[in-house]
Amino acid sequence: MMKSSARNQFSGQVSKVKLGAVNDEIEIGVAGGQTLVATITHDSTESLGLSVGVPVFALIKASAIIIVTNDQDVKFSARNRLTGSVAQVRTGAVNTEVVIDLPGGGQVVAIVTNDSSSNLGLAPGLTASAIFKASSVILAVPA
Repeated sequence: MMKSSARNQFSGQVSKVKLGAVNDEIEIGVAGGQTLVATITHDSTESLGLSVGVPVFALIKASAIIIVTNDQDVKFSARNRLTGSVAQVRTGAVNTEVVIDLPGGGQVVAIVTNDSSSNLGLAPGLTASAIFKASSVILAVPA
């Protein structure tokens, strides 16, 4: 991994590139068989040399993650949904840090308000999903 202020760092490989006039959609296969989708500018796709098979890092700030529970029949406009088991809930004065263990390894971390954590009943062992928009994913490649 790399050092970054983003709490969520996933390494993987580009599995699909959908080119657009301004923005491109990049699919990344990560550990545990999960797929992340990022929307970046076409210029960024070219400057990073992204194509199928290229190793890539995906970064997502914890504050960009929305936590949902009981979402079986709910549809979201956000492209990314990682579902796992709440591993840790750490409550602060205003916000709560939530760590979700993902199947096949890895974790995703979210920062939510204390009220949201309480309303969702977040506790270790609870199944929860981390939802985030493709535009919230920052991509990087090894130098």
